[in-house]
Amino acid sequence: MPALNLRPVLTFLATLQRVSPVVPLRTFLRTTSNRLRPCPPQRFVPTVRRAQAAVLAAGRAGLHQLATVWHEPHGGPLPTLVLGGFVPDATEQVFLLRGHLAKAGPLYYLNYPPDGFSLELVCAQLDDLVTEIRQRHGHDPVIFAVSFGGGLALEWLRRRQARTSPAPIAGLVLVSPVACIADLIAPDAPKPATLLGRALAPYLADETVAAAAVEKSRAIFARMFEAGAQNRGSLAFLLTRNELARLRGHVMATIRRITARGACERVRALRAMPEPAGDFSVPLTTAPVLVLYAEREEAVLTTASPTRRQLERGGRRPFPHLVCRVVTNPRGAPVQHASLIFHGFNFLPAITTFYHGLKSGKVGRAA
Repeated sequence: MPALNLRPVLTFLATLQRVSPVVPLRTFLRTTSNRLRPCPPQRFVPTVRRAQAAVLAAGRAGLHQLATVWHEPHGGPLPTLVLGGFVPDATEQVFLLRGHLAKAGPLYYLNYPPDGFSLELVCAQLDDLVTEIRQRHGHDPVIFAVSFGGGLALEWLRRRQARTSPAPIAGLVLVSPVACIADLIAPDAPKPATLLGRALAPYLADETVAAAAVEKSRAIFARMFEAGAQNRGSLAFLLTRNELARLRGHVMATIRRITARGACERVRALRAMPEPAGDFSVPLTTAPVLVLYAEREEAVLTTASPTRRQLERGGRRPFPHLVCRVVTNPRGAPVQHASLIFHGFNFLPAITTFYHGLKSGKVGRAA
């Protein structure tokens, strides 16, 4: 019989003595749980590489365009694969939701390369990674995709459908999906009306982007993060001071690390994604799908976003088991585009209900 280990209990009691009375209970319980059962994401080296190897061998992409995979091993039966937006990385995108997603099962993250990007290679990596997840865990994964990651997920599903090889997924969560350039910049507008559209416009005009334009786009992404970080009342409830400092450091480092070539190729990938078609004779997936938009999307999405129009009005054609919601925050700062960091607990009820529906098999009532 192994020796009794009292260290977790002693650590918990010591934490109780140190906790500040002004730290909200939710934050205290989450951070204490993290101390007792620490499980930071670890680099994952896939063993299934057939699809990506074919793309690389054909010279259609380079190694600098290869995304990295990270992993958290958890014991539940339902794996989740996270695709982040332009920034931050997927590992930071769901910072506050990790514990909740981990209750379902292991977590996988796809972090995009800083110095390049290939839409074909990312889709090939998704083919390989989903295959490996199924082999390792005996269960199809949930794809959890945020903003630009939502566009990647939809493009991957389209390519699978074109090959008459439906994607083997248990479910799909799309948070503020951006799936084509027209979602960010209206085609007939004289200039971009959204903040993100102004950040990306220089990358659409020329193949080579001036250094000043790169710095301007970095500043816009940093400003978007800092705007949420100024919501001090919300932050005190969600994050400790050390967590916020660490998170800000990771996000800003990601923004600085993306090169001009990396940014150009990400925007080029978005430009290559077609606007959603109106006719779907065959669904993109028959798995349950949850789409969540924020109440304040106007800093990023145009009012005539083709993807949003398709999902809100005709989404059941590509997705027969679709639920689409708008997430609000009646008691505080309005929920912004893909604001899983600063409004994670506003998104959480719909996400939790969706996962419960997946685990119970009640597809029609999922979310």
